[in-house]
Amino acid sequence: MKPQVDLLVYNCGELVTMAGPQGPRTGHYQGRAGIVRDGAVAARDGVIVAAGPQAEVEASVQLGPHAFAYDAQGQLVTPGLVDPHTHAVYAGSRQHELELKLQGRSYLEILEAGGGIHHTVRATRAAGRNRLQVATAARLRVMLEHGTTAVEIKSGYGLDLHHELEQLEVVAALQEHVPQKLVATFLGAHAVPLEYGDQPGAYVDLVVGDMLPRVVGLARYCDVFCERGAFTPQHTRRILSRARELGMGLKLHADELSDLGGAELAAELGAVSADHLLCVSPPGIRALARAGVIAVLLPGTSFYLGKPYAPARDLVEAGVPVALATDANPGSSPTENLQLVLNLACLYLRLTPAEALCAATINAAHACGLGQELGSLEPGKRADLVVFRAPDHHYLGYHYGVNLVQAVFAGGRLVVESNQKGEQF
Repeated sequence: MKPQVDLLVYNCGELVTMAGPQGPRTGHYQGRAGIVRDGAVAARDGVIVAAGPQAEVEASVQLGPHAFAYDAQGQLVTPGLVDPHTHAVYAGSRQHELELKLQGRSYLEILEAGGGIHHTVRATRAAGRNRLQVATAARLRVMLEHGTTAVEIKSGYGLDLHHELEQLEVVAALQEHVPQKLVATFLGAHAVPLEYGDQPGAYVDLVVGDMLPRVVGLARYCDVFCERGAFTPQHTRRILSRARELGMGLKLHADELSDLGGAELAAELGAVSADHLLCVSPPGIRALARAGVIAVLLPGTSFYLGKPYAPARDLVEAGVPVALATDANPGSSPTENLQLVLNLACLYLRLTPAEALCAATINAAHACGLGQELGSLEPGKRADLVVFRAPDHHYLGYHYGVNLVQAVFAGGRLVVESNQKGEQF
């Protein structure tokens, strides 16, 4: 007997399934998108039952009595986008720093003057849980409207035990109210708080001794900003080694503003991802490839700060799996739009549209530990998918600056539908 389904998305002009090998995609596999012309996706109870050519899907399932059939009208359908690096839980904004940037003040100069992260820490500590949750929910809604159905969210704007826990508890609370899948990361080592002055070692003691044991269960990953003016490789190794002992996965802000060997450290410690990598060295790239560490690239940050872009082509050609993220935060990448990041990845990282879309779906899912659950349109996975006002996946890298989303499904439910009409392709 044919399985009964409660969702059918049909008349997909181009269906990008990202079906393929298990694990993150590397090398030429990163450019294989599992494309099906005239496709369809069927799901039951939020889980995909069939995805492929429409005739085959319709022949293999039957619609239940209350099934919802959605006509994609010949448009592009992809897996839901996955954002594997964000700082979405914060209060306040930093638009006043824009003129400082325009005057040539660097990120670290603004930070050392008490601005940057420290400004956001003050606002976040003062906000209180309710305001913080409302502000974060609003950002997640913008992400959803742009096609993002899974989001990694870091703490790191509390920088003391109480407020770091508060940020992570907000993420846990929001998971009960938003349709996206959320993954929490503890980033207590985001900056040395001002009250610790020139004693970073004492703050690292607090992170290792007091914070890490308390965030187990609230945060899936631990991350550290390994950078001049933040935390040294020695500090980073100590924090991440303790997190690993406590059973947490590891991530690392690596080689963003200088080459401190962050990529090599991520490989040595077995991190799931090394993020930023603007200044990664050839030995660092080789280390990432050998260890299978995912390179999470954030071209929106390079764009906003006027910095060089990460060497994406070198990473892909070396066999490093590449993912993309917004780095959504109030200072260096104030955007929730992963579609824009896809544009930047094609134009400035020189990724092909298929490689970029892979980096924002299946590879991004693996960078969050969700690769077996979502990131591709395959039977058994969560029914997260996006209908774009586009004829094919190349259009996502080509047409920039507007939201191309027609509809978003998360867990098999229609959660966004636009009343706009696309071009007649």
